[in-house]
Amino acid sequence: MGAWGTGISSNDTYADIYDEFFNLFNKGLDVKEVTVKLIANNQETINDPHDCNNFWFALAKAQWECKELEPTILERVRMIIESGSDIEVGRSLDAQEKDLKKRNVALNKFLESLLTERPKAKLRKGKIIVQPPFDKGDCLTFKLSNGNFGGVVVLEAFRDTEYGYSLIVTTRINQLSKPVKKDFEKAEVLIANNKNWDDKFNIKWYLPIRYKQIKHLLEKVTTIEVELQYSMTDNRYNGMVADFDEWVIQVANKQFKSEESNPKPKEIITIKELTKKKNKWKFW
Repeated sequence: MGAWGTGISSNDTYADIYDEFFNLFNKGLDVKEVTVKLIANNQETINDPHDCNNFWFALAKAQWECKELEPTILERVRMIIESGSDIEVGRSLDAQEKDLKKRNVALNKFLESLLTERPKAKLRKGKIIVQPPFDKGDCLTFKLSNGNFGGVVVLEAFRDTEYGYSLIVTTRINQLSKPVKKDFEKAEVLIANNKNWDDKFNIKWYLPIRYKQIKHLLEKVTTIEVELQYSMTDNRYNGMVADFDEWVIQVANKQFKSEESNPKPKEIITIKELTKKKNKWKFW
């Protein structure tokens, strides 16, 4: 679960379930059909004590917006909130007490809203086309927590689709000066070995649903040619994310901080290997 605040919707699970609900709803499924499908397809999340509450919150919110909130779903959410179990989840994850207080306020406001009838049901929308905020080959820089510049390269960007996914690879750029084209061309891929990362390269499909909130953190500085083609059907990449700050910038911050007292990964993968056909890289 990736969380960026104490609000009900401030985590990846809520955002993913809520978005998937209305993706299916807008394709013509009724609320009950969507609910059955979501429950069937998300058993791992539902059985995760740290993440299950966010699933039920998102489902309840979506049903409420359609004016079809099931009494059993409402009662489940009521029990989660009134029992304090969600607060205990946060406490078990070492959340600060001040944040738990804010979360508790948000939970009670959320329950109050569910108990209030929505004036109008949310209507189905036609297919919405979303353009990615980046182009293939874009080289983006951002400030690291140590004051240096970091960088990512966009390996793929799908235009004229419903989601606007981009494939982002985080580099090991960590320098005082703003990176230029040659810095990206000779850069290595960031491989994270701090905490639970276990030598994983940070390449992720990015869904830009919250891009407006983080775009001020990024600057496009140049473009490089990416000769290779990447497909979302390939399961070699480590996840799809909606929060760029959490899963790209903060991963780089934590890795470079870890390397101040721990050795960096021994494996080296270069950006050139991921962009040039003659050096096509194998992920295993």
